[in-house]
Amino acid sequence: MFKWMWPLAALMVLSSCVGPGADKPPFDPIETPPPPPVEGALAAGVEPGPAFRSLRIAPADAAAALGAFRTSCDWASQKEDASGLTRPGDWLPTCTAALRWEGDALTFFETYFETARIGSGEAFATGYFEPEILGSRTRRPGYDVPVYRMPDDLVRALPADMPESEREGRPPLGRYDENGDFVSYYTRAEIEDGALAGRGLEIAWAADAVEMFFLQIQGSGLLRLPDGTRMRIGYAGQNGRGYTGIGGLMRERGLLGDGPGQYPGSMQGIVQYLNENPVAGKALMRENESWIFFRELDTSGPLGSLGVPVTRENSVAVDPRFVPYGAPVVLDMDRDVADGMWVAQDTGGAIKGANRFDTFWGNGPGRGGDAREIAGGMSARGNALVLLPKGTVARLNGR
Repeated sequence: MFKWMWPLAALMVLSSCVGPGADKPPFDPIETPPPPPVEGALAAGVEPGPAFRSLRIAPADAAAALGAFRTSCDWASQKEDASGLTRPGDWLPTCTAALRWEGDALTFFETYFETARIGSGEAFATGYFEPEILGSRTRRPGYDVPVYRMPDDLVRALPADMPESEREGRPPLGRYDENGDFVSYYTRAEIEDGALAGRGLEIAWAADAVEMFFLQIQGSGLLRLPDGTRMRIGYAGQNGRGYTGIGGLMRERGLLGDGPGQYPGSMQGIVQYLNENPVAGKALMRENESWIFFRELDTSGPLGSLGVPVTRENSVAVDPRFVPYGAPVVLDMDRDVADGMWVAQDTGGAIKGANRFDTFWGNGPGRGGDAREIAGGMSARGNALVLLPKGTVARLNGR
């Protein structure tokens, strides 16, 4: 851990894995910290952090972060910052310099950024990854799980079809039935039972229903085709039904834990239960009524919320109310594998509050082991600093 780490209270080891994305459902942590009582970074408080050079960032880590930061510059310098910390113009000099920079990455960050602590700075981090499962572009023996594209009848309600008290909000997702009435869209169970069959919506077929369930939760992934090639699929939409985390249900029902007959409280433990109890496992998965639709991607990696590919060990999902999209983040956690520089390029349904992060680990071996194992078991506490263009903290504090 870095030199700037300060003491924390007793640590609670939690296991989680979430899938990032503005509308995508998370794979719920078995336990999560209580929701924050504040609405954004300014309410949480912003204080200057230590000098960047005192953080002892590895040169290779800084270089990788600079590469990721460059891909985010269009967003940071052109879009409104939901956290209220920065303005698009704050990023223009930094991004211009980043695109032209040919020197040492550590010097770049030291020159153009200052560290900031949001609230207490005490952080909680989980992990996500890009699953790779067996699939086929066409249905064949052993490949029976449909991967659907967005159906044309999945739409948002017209204002006239919404209750008057709800017309100020975003219209709900659903469909218009044969009578022209707006109704909720099909549930996971209804889709699995064939509600969309025969409509030509299949873009591929997966070999394993449990693996496909978790790929949906991650929001993107790779299908390893019979000829050895890979097909990358990404999030296209969701059926509008509420997400129910099966990890939390299993904990409530005494299925997860350290006792006799219980399964480990991690993604691996949940997968083990589903595979060893196929009937009960299928019923459990159906309690999560949310269903994810996909599209084929031709990108170098899965797309994050900024519309750019997220990269292994560089990209992190954040709550954009507390961290500007595109901002570098420095983590110092009790899981050393998560220490270092990350860039805020994604978000997720479970990533809420100040200093809540979800680290991306790619789809294969990386530092510290296999992506799936690291992400599935990542549950770290520590501290976080956000890097902002120089002068931002003083401006925010009226100095």
